[in-house]
Amino acid sequence: MQNFRMRDYYDIAIIGGGMVGASMAVALSDTSMRVLLLDSSVCSPAPLPEDYDIRVSAISVASKYYFQSLGIWSGLQDFRVSPYQQMHIWEKQSGSAIHFDGAQIGEDVLGYIIENRAIQYYLLEKARRSGNIDFFDSLSIESCAVRDDRVKLTLTDDSRITCGLLVGADGNRSKVRSLAGIDTKGWKYDQSALVATVGTELPHDDTAWQCFLPDGPLAFLPLADNMCSIVWSAKHHQAQELAGLPEDIFERQLAEAFDFRLGSIKLCSERGVFPLQLQYARQYVKQGVALIGDAAHSIHPLAGQGVNLGLLDSASLVDVILEGARQGKPIGSVALLRRYERWRKGDNLGVMFLMDAFKRMFTTEPGPLKSARNAGIELVNSINPIKDMIMKGASGLRGELPTMIRDGKLAE
Repeated sequence: MQNFRMRDYYDIAIIGGGMVGASMAVALSDTSMRVLLLDSSVCSPAPLPEDYDIRVSAISVASKYYFQSLGIWSGLQDFRVSPYQQMHIWEKQSGSAIHFDGAQIGEDVLGYIIENRAIQYYLLEKARRSGNIDFFDSLSIESCAVRDDRVKLTLTDDSRITCGLLVGADGNRSKVRSLAGIDTKGWKYDQSALVATVGTELPHDDTAWQCFLPDGPLAFLPLADNMCSIVWSAKHHQAQELAGLPEDIFERQLAEAFDFRLGSIKLCSERGVFPLQLQYARQYVKQGVALIGDAAHSIHPLAGQGVNLGLLDSASLVDVILEGARQGKPIGSVALLRRYERWRKGDNLGVMFLMDAFKRMFTTEPGPLKSARNAGIELVNSINPIKDMIMKGASGLRGELPTMIRDGKLAE
């Protein structure tokens, strides 16, 4: 939906109006910069439906503070936000388990389960109301050429514009990344994630649950009204077979796989299947170009950290850009943008490879490594300082925090 006439020049053009790209646009809404936000899909302003979205995100405490600074947290709360205070994780075959409780580190919650479309809706509504953001959907980038401190863009409707900085927030198949000539590394997993919304016989107690099965993890993420969002990672063919089962058989197999921890299960939505991969860009920046979110890194959903890493990218890049502008530097300068890359790349890679290690460790065949792993789980569960460190890391409140996350935290 076009609600503005496109200008010839923008300080920043953000390609991708998903959660990460839209968050960056909104973070710039109170600045003097002219921002263009493009999304290739149709982003309807229609009211959110009552039915749950099968795609949800486990939002960290740091991401909540960012949403507070962006001015969308109260809207999300009025619609539907499901906090969780605890996490129960166990390995099905051995019974080895870890229990995390936010109270142990002085936090009321460990995180929040929020529907993706709700986050995107409130961000885009905020962007549409901002005087310095022009938002167009059903439109993307066709080509780009960097000329000194300007980037010349051709869009899919043959429009031509110029910007000071081009931001790729357009997902793991990023056109911006491709046009900028940035290579990626990574691999496809032998798994797909089946997602759906279910009702449970027993209360979920505002707890996130994760069971490690031989072929991948099965997570139950708490929603309101004693509903849960499930993420069931399995071999590609198994995930497709599960998606095609009659509802009653699927419900029974799901409850059995989950050791009946929440009693019987009722399927309350369609089932979606999404292939999993690990991918990361060799560079996050080039002259005039920066990548954020899945355009820079895709991660296994094991701990639900993907969108939180992307939101940290967004907030960090905004800090770097605004500081550069205050110093009178071109915001597309590669010397300036490398500050952002140094800030985020190491942290993102660390989390990515930690999750990859967990994935591989928990799908190990029976043998000495598996026995050592199970003993390690029990050991970690018994050492509170290690558990505290893991919980604080998952909160996102570690290392140097971007300004808007610090401001959101101080506003609590």
